[in-house]
Amino acid sequence: MDLFEQVSNDIKEAMKAKDKVRLETLRNVKKFFLEAKTAPGANDTLTDEAALKILQKLAKQGKDAAEIYVGQKRQDLADAELAQVAVIETYLPKQMSAGELEAALKEIIAEVGASGAKDMGKVMGVATKKLAGKAEGRAISAMVKQLLG
Repeated sequence: MDLFEQVSNDIKEAMKAKDKVRLETLRNVKKFFLEAKTAPGANDTLTDEAALKILQKLAKQGKDAAEIYVGQKRQDLADAELAQVAVIETYLPKQMSAGELEAALKEIIAEVGASGAKDMGKVMGVATKKLAGKAEGRAISAMVKQLLG
């Protein structure tokens, strides 16, 4: 079962359970999936890889919005955003811990042959491809700077 079907089935389950937050979040996710499916050149298909990218983007947007709400002293709105992010994150692969990320990046640095900060672009190119979905871009970038600096 692909992610699109999984989300569709979970919408039905959320309706039965009367879980408003989950239902609203999944309907929003499905809307983005349908938009991606019907986009020009998509041939009415949505790969799990493309669906994961959409989910990651939505989770990041939700976290960013929550930060803004906290900065504006609107904890109620921040909590609502974070509740939706929690629902979205159940569909994302488990994120790497800092230790796992550091080990993976050391491996990539050795593989690329990077020696200093000037090689950050090379490392980031390989790292973002290899670690896609497993670690956030900001975390990868910060760790690469630390390891090369």
